[in-house]
Amino acid sequence: MIKKIYFILCALTLLVAKSAYPADAISIEAGYGDHTNMERLSLSHAWETRWFTDHTWSLGGYWDASIGTWNPHAATGGNQVTTDFSITPVWRARQTKIGSVTPFVELAVGVHYLSQSRIFYDKNMSTHFQFGDHIGAGITVGEKQDWDVMVRFQHLSNAGIQNPNPGINFLQLRVGHWF
Repeated sequence: MIKKIYFILCALTLLVAKSAYPADAISIEAGYGDHTNMERLSLSHAWETRWFTDHTWSLGGYWDASIGTWNPHAATGGNQVTTDFSITPVWRARQTKIGSVTPFVELAVGVHYLSQSRIFYDKNMSTHFQFGDHIGAGITVGEKQDWDVMVRFQHLSNAGIQNPNPGINFLQLRVGHWF
């Protein structure tokens, strides 16, 4: 119960920060990886520039600021609920011709700050600072093309800044709404 209240308070903090960060979208995601469930709330700001708009697929992107929690349940014990703060530039390619369902793919590399560097006994991330990259595919739907549904694979690690550097991988489902 306390974890849910904490997550809601963090989400409200992100929403209040909207005046400082002109958000175009809000997203929720959930995932699983390495004995760890994760939930995340994100605010996104679309880039104004799009490239290759005269081709079948165009390229654009957005800034993504998020806060989330990791809930490990490793059998080895020492499980520590971890808060994850991140900011990530995301590149997105999508079909230029927009229909009722528009497919897209995206790629990103960003920075994360973790409240705990040891997630459980066998998972010591060494540093609070981590890099996060993801690749994903999804569809944009809705009468105004204002809903995204996607699947992502995300990897976080400290890129060898300090050892050990085991990294962690998540398979995620993300749903977002553009304003």
